[in-house]
Amino acid sequence: MRLSAVLSLLAGFIGAAAYTHSEGYFITFMTGNTERAILGNFVGDYILAIGAASIIACFLAGVFIASICRRYWWTNHPHGATMLTTGALLLAAIADAVLAERIIGLVPILFVSFGMGALNTSFVKNGEVSIPVSYVTGTLVKLAQGIERHVFGGGTVRDWLGYATQYVSFSTGALIGGLVSLVVNGSSMLNAAVVGSLLVAGYTWRADIRWVRRIARLSADDD
Repeated sequence: MRLSAVLSLLAGFIGAAAYTHSEGYFITFMTGNTERAILGNFVGDYILAIGAASIIACFLAGVFIASICRRYWWTNHPHGATMLTTGALLLAAIADAVLAERIIGLVPILFVSFGMGALNTSFVKNGEVSIPVSYVTGTLVKLAQGIERHVFGGGTVRDWLGYATQYVSFSTGALIGGLVSLVVNGSSMLNAAVVGSLLVAGYTWRADIRWVRRIARLSADDD
């Protein structure tokens, strides 16, 4: 729960950084981007449609590449996904600095979208994502269902507490990002996202180390 909360907070912060630094692009909201990609063509806003479709493509690429890496290099290690996310954010900051005078907004955001896709592969079970850290709609659905089970179905607080924690963490990350945007602007928002992602990557790495040591101790006890 703690690890998913930290990653959800990071996802909210990165989403806020992308939104405040671009023309209102949501890199955590692929449902809205899908509608933008389709409906933009009907209202004559073709740039918006192309931008939204490109964000979706980069998000898918992030999931795909991170899944390949997880399969062959970092099995069951969340810090691998966060390191890939940090690298993508760093490229976004570099692209923003290089292209700032010519292309505003979209190109760096594509790297951010790739990183968000990678971040969503942090928790995988049986080859599929078990906790999508930026899927707020699904989190709220499961939260409401968990509360219903607790109240009427004989469930416990554990049925919904994890989803509530994840939602609050994501919201907190977005709030922090909004507050930071009041102090810094432009490329500094992406730089802040890089620093935040690097810190979270370090946390997930330490969490992995603790997990590995715990498994080793349990195995030793069984022997």
